[in-house]
Amino acid sequence: MAFALTSSSSSTAISGSNFPRSTSSSDLKVPQIGSVRLAERHATVNLSRRRCAVKAVNADPKRNDSIVPLAATVAAPEVLEKEEAEDFQQLAKELDNASPLEIMDKALEKFGDDIAIAFSGAEDVALIEYAKLTGRPFRVFSLDTGRLNPETYRFFTEVEKHYGIRIEYMFPDAVEVQALVRSKGLFSFYEDGHQECCRVRKVRPLRRALKGLRAWITGQRKDQSPGTRSEVPVVQVDPVFEGLDGGIGSLVKWNPVANVDGKDIWNFLQAMNVPVNGLHSQGYVSIGCEPCTRPVLPGQHEREGRWWWEDAKAKECGLHKGNLKEDTAAQVNGIGNGAANANGTATESDIFNSQSLVTLSRTGIENLARLENRKEPWIVVLYAPWCRFCQAMEESYVELAEKLAGSGIKVAKFRADGEQKEYAKRELQLGSFPTILFFPKHSSKPIKYASEKRDVDSLMAFINALR
Repeated sequence: MAFALTSSSSSTAISGSNFPRSTSSSDLKVPQIGSVRLAERHATVNLSRRRCAVKAVNADPKRNDSIVPLAATVAAPEVLEKEEAEDFQQLAKELDNASPLEIMDKALEKFGDDIAIAFSGAEDVALIEYAKLTGRPFRVFSLDTGRLNPETYRFFTEVEKHYGIRIEYMFPDAVEVQALVRSKGLFSFYEDGHQECCRVRKVRPLRRALKGLRAWITGQRKDQSPGTRSEVPVVQVDPVFEGLDGGIGSLVKWNPVANVDGKDIWNFLQAMNVPVNGLHSQGYVSIGCEPCTRPVLPGQHEREGRWWWEDAKAKECGLHKGNLKEDTAAQVNGIGNGAANANGTATESDIFNSQSLVTLSRTGIENLARLENRKEPWIVVLYAPWCRFCQAMEESYVELAEKLAGSGIKVAKFRADGEQKEYAKRELQLGSFPTILFFPKHSSKPIKYASEKRDVDSLMAFINALR
């Protein structure tokens, strides 16, 4: 089928075969990205005033195997006029306690062939398993940035064979990638941040893909990144990207596992004998591009394996920026959650609270740094209470303080966000939160803890080597 956009002066048709369906027909062909042809039949629909609802096409397994770039793709299932927009905010409340399987079934039922699962090649393979369990046809797409790990590419093939599907790969614009690399090199993100590269290799290809859909399904979970995803609903009108009909509100975003803990996702994958990315067995949890992803260590949050050279609050690539809280930009600049106080810090509840810990003020840390002959050595954490990585090490650091109580070593904390951040970066070697410093007994210069192992034993080994 085809879909024609008409105007008073001309009539243009763009062929719009959809993504390959999940039916495992043996004659499925790999989509030919970039083919465009004139449609032989035309259907004229006025989209100027009314929203469109799509009749499910689950009973029609026949597909056209060609595909055009999704920026120009216009699907053509049977179109029905719908007078009133769906209240997805109310639906999110109704489904908040529903199982991922129930949410997935509802999503596929509502949007038929105009919805697709976004698959990153990580534990979000659970989404494909849930879709399969509904018994409904489904579609899967993925963003091939050109810089994924070899294990991820092999995993894509394994998933296709396991489920009898064809994943539709979206690629970045070759001209944009060429311009970026020629002007800034292959690894510019280590110097000036990952956002530009992600915008070229991920965000723009995603935008093109979503223009051919009315809804998409993601693997976002609230516990993946509490600072940026803690309020993710199970379904929402996408606040950032546009869908097939164009304009704000034209795309619906489903997050079936939003309320599921990561450990429960893994229990599900093991119980259902679902194939997983080989990188997981090497310590990787959150998986992205090869240069920007590494295994996480004990005591680290899963997102700490992504863009590790940047501050905690920068660990989003832009695909889900609509779920960022309004204060996230301020947090990246060194101000925590909540309204800022007059001194530039925030109202977020403090952490590292223990009678065994010394809380240092700006004057206190300055005096400590100036001393050349201290009565005892100090270990100090530079932190921000909103930082999830600081929160992740709170238990081990408090335990360290209690273990060292009365030992002649002082354990302290200094809040280094807000207006203190520039001083901490200039004088205290602050790179990102948390930063741990050891002030020796007979030396004015502090020694920075270089490892990211923040368990008690690792911190004790560091202290014992210097005390």
